[in-house]
Amino acid sequence: MVVRQAEEQFEAWVESRYAGRTQFIDDGGRRIFFHTEVAPEFGGQGVAQRLVGGALAQTWAAGLRVVPVCPFVRGYLTRHPELDGTVEAVTRETWHLVRDLLPPEERAAGMPVVEPT
Repeated sequence: MVVRQAEEQFEAWVESRYAGRTQFIDDGGRRIFFHTEVAPEFGGQGVAQRLVGGALAQTWAAGLRVVPVCPFVRGYLTRHPELDGTVEAVTRETWHLVRDLLPPEERAAGMPVVEPT
């Protein structure tokens, strides 16, 4: 699988086939991840894990901090406590930056609570 950065998203490609994406916006020294999705034919194969892991690695290599609005990115970070010190809390300002970009079900869930690390 290849993870490559495109405009405001990282994409996962498996054998030259699009497999999924994680979307973000950059705001100053922060990268706000707000949505991750995997194509149905690649579900259950660990694509999202590898996609988000690769996206976060490239984000930190670029010297940016992560703001995890996306539930999948938040879950990934929770499962990887060794990444402490790289995450900023989701603030009202951050939420307002991405709220209208979210899928309806995520927007309806409201602003997540994320503790900074």
